[in-house]
Amino acid sequence: MDQEIAKPTFKKILVIDDNPTDRYIAKRMAEKYLFAEEIILQESALEALNYIKSLESTPELLPQFIFLDINMPGMNGYEFLDEYTKLSETIKTNCIILMITTSIHPDDFKRAENNPSVFRFLNKPLDREKFRLIEDEFLLQK
Repeated sequence: MDQEIAKPTFKKILVIDDNPTDRYIAKRMAEKYLFAEEIILQESALEALNYIKSLESTPELLPQFIFLDINMPGMNGYEFLDEYTKLSETIKTNCIILMITTSIHPDDFKRAENNPSVFRFLNKPLDREKFRLIEDEFLLQK
């Protein structure tokens, strides 16, 4: 009997978070719930920007989703967004940004919600319900 093997919903995601524990949880949950085939982890927003820019000429290799932490040293999530808006349309049309944070401050939610580059604001940790919510919303838009 042939058994169908479940495949991840999406090809590639990028997790940008300075906290190694949060990166680990995001990766494990994405793997466990078959959210993406490939999970790229970056601990710095600047490194992540350089990584994204390096893929501009090969849009099929860009991550479909970017999980972006707000509070990081060096360049925080909002500073990343400022730089992201300057990137090519090729990049911006192929990547969907989800802000992730442990913050419960309403200003963080409003600021993320009012940014046109942000698809959704999520509290950490990432879990099954959050991945399913993203899948449902994204697949409904197609």
